[in-house]
Amino acid sequence: MSLDHRATTPALSPWGALSAITLRNYTTYRRYWKLFLTGFLEPVFYLFSIGIGVGQLIDTFEFNGQSIPYAEFVAPGMLAASAFNGALLDSTYNVFFKLKYDKLYDQMLATPLTTADVARGEILWGQLRGASYSAAFLLVMLAMGMISSWWALLALPATLLIGFAFSAVCMGLTTYMKSFQDFDKITLVQLPMFLFSATFFPVEAFGDGPVRWVVEATPLYRGVVLCRELTTGALTWSSAVSVAYLLVMGVLGLLLVRRRLDKLLLT
Repeated sequence: MSLDHRATTPALSPWGALSAITLRNYTTYRRYWKLFLTGFLEPVFYLFSIGIGVGQLIDTFEFNGQSIPYAEFVAPGMLAASAFNGALLDSTYNVFFKLKYDKLYDQMLATPLTTADVARGEILWGQLRGASYSAAFLLVMLAMGMISSWWALLALPATLLIGFAFSAVCMGLTTYMKSFQDFDKITLVQLPMFLFSATFFPVEAFGDGPVRWVVEATPLYRGVVLCRELTTGALTWSSAVSVAYLLVMGVLGLLLVRRRLDKLLLT
């Protein structure tokens, strides 16, 4: 499509562009709805096997001065991990295929859509996928009596923030990938982050040395702490730190995505 055509085609409003990309993704993925179940079921199975199973062997945990059952300690970690997994799946493998093989973004840029629209639209779709997992997981927690505070109403927006941060950064990093073999690097980071971000045991278990500092600096740990403080009602200033951290991470990721798409698709 020529640049002359783009110059004579009226631009879409940001909302119109988001709606068009979201509708396109929904139309495509509704045929593969079974794939969505995997992202939801995985943390639920972890909750059942470790939170409830192992929880039978552990009395309670101390969290921000509150004594809570182990299952209630693990469940918010799985909630944050659910948002993390949902956002990561859509912003890495799917984006890579669309960018390198399907050439979908080249086709989108032949319409009135811009690289900024593409970046926002794909990140929004990743958010919606992560949010659907998180909402379903929250209902599971509620049904099992694992929510003990009205602050938990803010847990869903918190998972949206987690999804935004990871979607933006992971999509930006995906633009540097050359082949599917490069995704081994993502697994190399994803699995340790999932296991050691205080999801299954308190961060105090790492002692007071550098390992604990590294864990506390990871984005999933900030998300886990935020969700845990909201679902237990044991809020501290760490909640504000986590919100600011994830917000800045998401904005920086969004800027990176737009810059990379400009370089890859417009030059």
